[in-house]
Amino acid sequence: MALSDSLAQAPLLLPALVTVVFLLAGLVKGVVGMGLPTVAVGLLALWMTPAEAAALLIVPSLVTNVWQMQPWGRLGAMLRRLWPMQLGVVAGTLAGAWWFGAPAGAWAPVALGLALIAYAGWSLTGKRLTVAPTAERALGPLVGTATGLVTSATGVFVVPAVPYLQALRCTSDGLIQAMGISFTVSTLALAAGLQMGGATSGAAWALSLWMLLPALTGMALGAALRKRLSPAAFRQCFMVGLLLLGAYMVVLA
Repeated sequence: MALSDSLAQAPLLLPALVTVVFLLAGLVKGVVGMGLPTVAVGLLALWMTPAEAAALLIVPSLVTNVWQMQPWGRLGAMLRRLWPMQLGVVAGTLAGAWWFGAPAGAWAPVALGLALIAYAGWSLTGKRLTVAPTAERALGPLVGTATGLVTSATGVFVVPAVPYLQALRCTSDGLIQAMGISFTVSTLALAAGLQMGGATSGAAWALSLWMLLPALTGMALGAALRKRLSPAAFRQCFMVGLLLLGAYMVVLA
């Protein structure tokens, strides 16, 4: 069922549910610095296609990730370090959109579920890789392309980008900025891919714009909550939730 049809049949219920999802996703991002697209697409895909869920993600993801790219004074240096990876992200996403089409059909929820399981499972192991500076130019485009292909198939762009960025051993602030850059590029590439595949509609863009407010509200709440609890404990609970959600999507599909 298309998003416009869903809105016509449930003009109040669906926007209310989507609002709650983006409020929760923003809260997670406010606490741990990431997770908005993963939570939003993972939950929304339970009652709409992954392509429709990804379309709703575009505006909130873009705005929150551009904000995360601060501080602007160090942005140039980080871009010079990450541009090979970002070229791979764009190439992989657009190639995947041309190859796979928009994330839809029975295989897309399975792919999304498997991506969530892989990401959560890896994070829960607590293992970290290390990438030597001399290997970044070679590995960056490969990781970016793989991330783009996963993005075009599932609408989620954390695998394998986040494990790779963690392996670069940046400072905490540097890692947050690096993720902001990668997520911003992935969001723009995903928007272009969805447009290429004709997976977006006026209703989806309008609702995506409206979802910016609950996403930002959730981020503000998350930032306040972060001062009251351990981000590490919250992250563990978050990853367990993603693991269960991914498993549920695979079994359901």
